[in-house]
Amino acid sequence: MAWRDKNRWFRRWLVTITFWFVPVLIVAVSEVREEMAYNNVDLQKALSTWELTDAQRAAGAAARCRGTSEEARATGCPEDAIAATEVKHQEALAEYAHRKATLADYLWHAFVGYWIVPAVFLLVLGMLVGGIRRALRRPQRAPAPASTSAAAEVKTTSHS
Repeated sequence: MAWRDKNRWFRRWLVTITFWFVPVLIVAVSEVREEMAYNNVDLQKALSTWELTDAQRAAGAAARCRGTSEEARATGCPEDAIAATEVKHQEALAEYAHRKATLADYLWHAFVGYWIVPAVFLLVLGMLVGGIRRALRRPQRAPAPASTSAAAEVKTTSHS
């Protein structure tokens, strides 16, 4: 039970960083949801946009060129419009992947900055305070050992 009495600051530190993790996690999840919702809307907008020339629009391609490339082919969209749009769709998918990677990187830095750094700071501070307290603590005086030579000598009185 010496661990419990000696290092109660360590348990307090564990409880503190555990409870501090909750608001950090709430903010992180909120940020991820908001950012990914924006990114998904932006991706869907980019994937639903078709690049058509004026001649293709006049020919009625705008009504046939909708959805994915496969859906557009099935409805009779011109191949040159599909090819031009495929490049834009690939760029949009690459941008979406880049945004996800950037978000993951941002979240890692936020996790380190808002949870790990404060936790390590509090741990080092607690260890420092504990070390200073231990150094300043007066050593307990051990009771002086009883003299064994005096106890060994038995005074005897001789009866003569």
